[in-house]
Amino acid sequence: MARYEVQETGGTAGASTQADVLLQLGMMYATGRDCDIDLVTAHKWLNIAAIKGSERAAELRAELAGSMSKADLAKALRDAREWMTMQ
Repeated sequence: MARYEVQETGGTAGASTQADVLLQLGMMYATGRDCDIDLVTAHKWLNIAAIKGSERAAELRAELAGSMSKADLAKALRDAREWMTMQ
């Protein structure tokens, strides 16, 4: 599995770039591009991208959530919260 290190950067340009990278990471897991499809992980990264300001990630996150079980959705939210607290 690919591991991406996302560094916090100052300013709005940095935040926008970070959200774009996280959006792409979410899309990678949602579509299985260069990895196995993993909707829980996809939702996690889309959720974090949305928190960082990506409106597109918020739209895709909502769409993805509609096809996930409650247990998988809860795990994705826990994983996102855990990642955010470690930053």
